[in-house]
Amino acid sequence: MYFDTHAHLDLSPLCDAEDDVVRRAREAGVTHIVTIGIDPESNERAIEIAHRHGGVYAAVGLHPHDASGCSGDLLARLDRLSRCDKVVAIGETGLDFFRDRSPRDAQRAAFREQVRLARKRNLPVVVHDRDAHEEILSILSEEKASEVGGIIHCFSGDLAMARRAIGMNFLISLPGAITYKGAETQREAVRRLPLEKLLIETDSPFLAPVPHRGKTNEPSYVPLVAKRIAEIKGLSVEDVARVTTRSAKQLFRIPADEEIRVAYTIRNSLYLNITNRCTNVCTFCAKRGDFHVKGHFLKLPGEPGVEQVIAEVGDPAAHDEVVFCGFGEPLLRLPEVKEIAALLKSKGARIRVNTDGLANLVHGRNVLPELAGLVDALSVSLNAPDAETYARICPNRYGEASFPALLEFLREAPKFVPSVTATAVALPGLDHGAVRRLAESIEGVTFRLRDYNEVG
Repeated sequence: MYFDTHAHLDLSPLCDAEDDVVRRAREAGVTHIVTIGIDPESNERAIEIAHRHGGVYAAVGLHPHDASGCSGDLLARLDRLSRCDKVVAIGETGLDFFRDRSPRDAQRAAFREQVRLARKRNLPVVVHDRDAHEEILSILSEEKASEVGGIIHCFSGDLAMARRAIGMNFLISLPGAITYKGAETQREAVRRLPLEKLLIETDSPFLAPVPHRGKTNEPSYVPLVAKRIAEIKGLSVEDVARVTTRSAKQLFRIPADEEIRVAYTIRNSLYLNITNRCTNVCTFCAKRGDFHVKGHFLKLPGEPGVEQVIAEVGDPAAHDEVVFCGFGEPLLRLPEVKEIAALLKSKGARIRVNTDGLANLVHGRNVLPELAGLVDALSVSLNAPDAETYARICPNRYGEASFPALLEFLREAPKFVPSVTATAVALPGLDHGAVRRLAESIEGVTFRLRDYNEVG
């Protein structure tokens, strides 16, 4: 399911075939669309279109091209329209210093007024930015837009700008232009930013993605944007669709019924979330702020039994691997891991366990022989080059005994499990090279550095 966060369904030629455009979008898996108003008449049309179709919403605003027409009466009208239950944002507003169709002072004033209206109505802001990166960020900061957040629509900046915008509670929205040859600056931003901070859009009828470039764009093409982002980030299209849809719903305050996941897919790996309990209380743990991973909700109401897990897995051979990795330490449930792994191995599954490496300490014995023949790979969270650093970033009740036990686990693991990888999160200030050298000094262990603030 895809969410096109920015379309202009009221503009020609889309408005001439409105029902067909929405139908094609549905057939392409696009379940939600925000149609964007840009002037008084366009705002009215956007709301009318939104009322005619389930899953279609409206944003109301004054485009910078028309900013010279901003007035008290127009702002009062925007205020009234924004109270409609189908209106989910203020905008398209912002600055366009490329075409300069309105005087720049008029653009600035209209932009500020609309940010203030968004704060008044507690709605996100949809921002148009063309050759005005610094002023856009300055005005958003000065007008306290972070209180409501919003979208940098049709993003044309670089990674540094994107990070500044994200720091102000804004998401970065990518259109079909991400598929163009000249978009390497934006593709680099996509590579380096968490998927949870990205949205997808068409900006239809403009900016049709390859292979439709130069033709009329429409919401049914937004999966092509998701496909390009998936290629850049090494994810599946389904991953991108799921995460960006959830982020859009959250931003636009659209309620989402969420199923708690025990078995969930990222790329072509199937993950098993069998406990939310942890040995460590890591300072960087994502669940401190959110129980979602790549759009999956992992906050368990209770720990699932073996039968429930097996039922949710289905055919394990449909996946490249089955990974014990949820929002908890799976080896705290060692008997269940062994039973589930044995059942799945009998059906042809490749089994990996993501662990903190403290299971021997927890269970008071070497558990690795019990995993032999059941587990094909271990990913062990090393995270630190020394005991002092580990105690600081991964505190637990075992204290000084933790780091030596973790290292011993890594030394023993290759004797019983064919593939062993020590991992570390790329925390700012952490000596990544020292962690790598420590990991690679252990015979039979490889190393992987995981992105900071990118889970899954």
